[in-house]
Amino acid sequence: MSHFSSTRVSSFNECFLNENEQDPNSVLLELDKGLRSAKQGIQCESIVRFPRLFEKYPFPILINSSFIKLAEFFVSGSNLLRFWVLRVCQQSENHLDKILNIDNFVRRIFMVMHSNDPVARALLLRTLGAVSRVIPEKQQVHHAIRRALDSHDTVEVEAAIYASSCFAAQSSSFAISMCAKISDMIESLQVPVPMKLLLIPVLRHMHHDANTAALVNKLCMDLLPKYPAQSFVVAIIDTLTQLSARTLVGVPGQLEVLLDFMQDLRTPVRIQVLRSFNELAGKKSVHAWPKPALAALIGKFDACISSHEQFLFLSILAKLSECPLTCQQLLREHRVQLLRLCIQSMSKLDDYTTATQAMAVLSVLAAFGTQQESQVDDILHTVSLHIEGLLLCTARRADCLRHLRRVLAYGIRISQANAEFGATFIEIVSNTLGDNVVYPQANAELICEALVRLCEHFQLRKYAFTTSEGLEEGDDNAMDTDEQPQAKVNPMLARMPIILHKLNKLIDAADAEKHLRTIEILSVLVFQTTMGCYLPLKVVQCFEKCLDKLNCWTLYKIARSASRYGHHYVAAHIYTSISEIVINDQMHYFLVTLSQISQAECILNYGLDYAHMRDNYAPTAAPEPLIPLMKRLEAACNLYQMARVSLRACSSIQYAISFPQEYLKIRAQFLQTLHLAVTVKNAQVIVPPPAIAGSLAQNSRDYLQKFGHVTNQLRKLVKSLKACEETHARLYKSSFDADNVTLEFLEVAEFQCALFAHIIESICYATPPEPPVFLTTGEHPETRFFAASCRRMELMHKNLPEELPSAKTISNRHLDVIVAQIEIITKTPLCLPRYFFQILQSTQIKLSVSPQPRSATEPVNVQSGSNLVIKVEGVLQQAGSKQVKHFRRVESVQLSLTSQLVTPPPRSGNELQKPGTSDTVTLNQIVKPQRDFLSGSFLLPISSGGHFQVTLETFVVDEHGTIWCTGPKSSMMVRVLEDPSKPTAPTPSTSQAVGQARRF
Repeated sequence: MSHFSSTRVSSFNECFLNENEQDPNSVLLELDKGLRSAKQGIQCESIVRFPRLFEKYPFPILINSSFIKLAEFFVSGSNLLRFWVLRVCQQSENHLDKILNIDNFVRRIFMVMHSNDPVARALLLRTLGAVSRVIPEKQQVHHAIRRALDSHDTVEVEAAIYASSCFAAQSSSFAISMCAKISDMIESLQVPVPMKLLLIPVLRHMHHDANTAALVNKLCMDLLPKYPAQSFVVAIIDTLTQLSARTLVGVPGQLEVLLDFMQDLRTPVRIQVLRSFNELAGKKSVHAWPKPALAALIGKFDACISSHEQFLFLSILAKLSECPLTCQQLLREHRVQLLRLCIQSMSKLDDYTTATQAMAVLSVLAAFGTQQESQVDDILHTVSLHIEGLLLCTARRADCLRHLRRVLAYGIRISQANAEFGATFIEIVSNTLGDNVVYPQANAELICEALVRLCEHFQLRKYAFTTSEGLEEGDDNAMDTDEQPQAKVNPMLARMPIILHKLNKLIDAADAEKHLRTIEILSVLVFQTTMGCYLPLKVVQCFEKCLDKLNCWTLYKIARSASRYGHHYVAAHIYTSISEIVINDQMHYFLVTLSQISQAECILNYGLDYAHMRDNYAPTAAPEPLIPLMKRLEAACNLYQMARVSLRACSSIQYAISFPQEYLKIRAQFLQTLHLAVTVKNAQVIVPPPAIAGSLAQNSRDYLQKFGHVTNQLRKLVKSLKACEETHARLYKSSFDADNVTLEFLEVAEFQCALFAHIIESICYATPPEPPVFLTTGEHPETRFFAASCRRMELMHKNLPEELPSAKTISNRHLDVIVAQIEIITKTPLCLPRYFFQILQSTQIKLSVSPQPRSATEPVNVQSGSNLVIKVEGVLQQAGSKQVKHFRRVESVQLSLTSQLVTPPPRSGNELQKPGTSDTVTLNQIVKPQRDFLSGSFLLPISSGGHFQVTLETFVVDEHGTIWCTGPKSSMMVRVLEDPSKPTAPTPSTSQAVGQARRF
């Protein structure tokens, strides 16, 4: 019998571990052994290992038993052990809701409340506060906290205040009931001042009820004149701000209070006021700001004495500018004041923090004003005057890296809104590379990254589907003129000599190993700027120079960038060189695969063999193709099949490389389809329609059959293209962990197949279906470049002659259009998606299912007439790079269970299957992971005996409701035992027939 097997997990009874890891039960037994040790140090070591155990094995049964065991030691152990149990509860907050019997856990640890030791009671109160999220309405705990607030021990009271803050944030009933108690303690003369400072922050959670919030607000306002000390004023203002931000009703009143305290002479008070302003300027509460408050706030800038206060003040303005409503008001009514204070701040070049924050305010205003078509020339002029000085001053100092990053980010933001400023900013930034000044390494890398970001934006503008700036093609508002629209040019092309000079200088430097990251970024910049263009000989020679002076890993990353931006000759040259010097077989075959892919794309793009291009590289312009189209497609198909074999040789169980394998398969299938299309064009000349074509067309009522062989071949071609479209769609659905660029690439590739199929359908069918809808135009340079080629195919489709459905023909002109479409497809450089090389996030679902077979060769036995209960438990593991956020997260998981009869039971001759019954059962269930654990169960009905194939398939549902086919797929055999009480069919005699007469 075959037990559950999967492409993601080895078996259905997966232990959720690698081979070198222990079973969770073994780890728990080892920790339990340490807990029962006579040495307190070993006990503490075992306790502190529990959070790591919960992260690795987040099963409810394990977590529940662990917390029950920890509760026993909390009761019987020392205060040191109780302290570490408290730390476990605080660090395992994400797993508290997996405690199956939370009442039992609370009841056990609550026994410590009756102890005579106030420190033990304080540790208990803090532990209860740490688990308040799962016991918010526990009245017994509420009463214990209230009683502990009246204790005479300071440690216990402080712990009760901490627990009060935790429960007030979770329970509205507790917050309302404790409001009067806390207010009495604050106003009481017997409570010491340090204790009152701890009690005041608890009031920020009293926002569950409007009356309670108003009462707390009144209490805090009464406390301000009674306790004018600096610490009290800071705590009360912070509490009032947090309360107002949650209720939103008290925002106007709180703003008036903050404006009054801006005149306070104490610096900590003013800083807290500015931080409170910043809190109220958030997205949720900024709409509650009255107009007079904004004007009054701007007038308080002169009250900010120190540079730190000015920075906080400008941070408030920057946050207010992010809201369109307040940004519009700032531009219309307070532009002069804002320009004055920003110029005043940027004039202090010794204070880069305040200067960059002023630049942030102006950049937000300029970008918003440009998008709203407002006059912001004065703001842009001010930015242009100061941004170059800030850039040069911060670029030369290693301690100003953060400020340099902000200046470049603000310049990029304005460039994205204003193309003229962007061209000027590119010139400013690129000129820094041409200086003889030696910049710190991190600063130089940051400048190069900014140039890449600017180049990306202008590449998007270059390949946008517009005839004029701001008007989409086909827009009714566009004016009809005889002049052709000017081609958009990336201003980075004009700065290419400076970039190449800097790149050559770094490669030739003696300390080139120190500048590897800068060389990689500049290489990406060159490839991205020249995307879709033929690389001049000087550029190719620059990268050939790298082969002798850089290490293999850097060369691989340069070649990878070349593949991602469609420069396959440089990629093939580097891949071929470094594949001969690596010592690992797996790396060697992977590099050979990439080299073969690049060589195939060179043949498609240039019509020349890679070896011929290497020996006779054209200096400036691309040479005329020497290989005919059919030969190009044949050679490319052969190289792609060889690449598939090489890629299969470098894959293993640990590194399946599933996406590259599937993509190469689809690419080879698509090129074979294009080869079939060229074959149809060539066959039209030598295979004329037969003499009976007209009769066949009349009999089949298909008018286009009179053109003979070409009609059927074109329709066969349509089916092949639709098959390619479906494979692209399946690959898209299985790429949950792919980056956004890869998904866009697959969308455009799917649309290209659908568009080409529609163009051929409009030729070989009398009434073709509706054209496909282009759902994406590309949000990244390489995908938009790919989409632009599809747009060219759509425009060429208009060259087909317009014919009535009853008078359609298939002529050489139609097939010439098909060949021209193939030329567009093959000559457009293929930009390999990033997911082909890099996996930036990894999502795995590991499952465990019961019942389990006794061994891998036996099925699961089930008695006849009973249902099979299948319980599914799983762990969701999602890991990603620290620098890159998750592209999409798992919102829920869909479990699909299918049972199919494989071997039917033996039936008698007169026993037939009941009509209407089916041997296939499909059950679906959607489960939502609890933190990172999921569970579900199925009741599988089994109607008859025999062997059943039970398959469990897992689908991931993201936060947008999209279903992804990425989960593990597993199967097992189930054998239904026959009922012994049921009469079996008689066994026929093997000697002689029953009705035959006996001779003796």
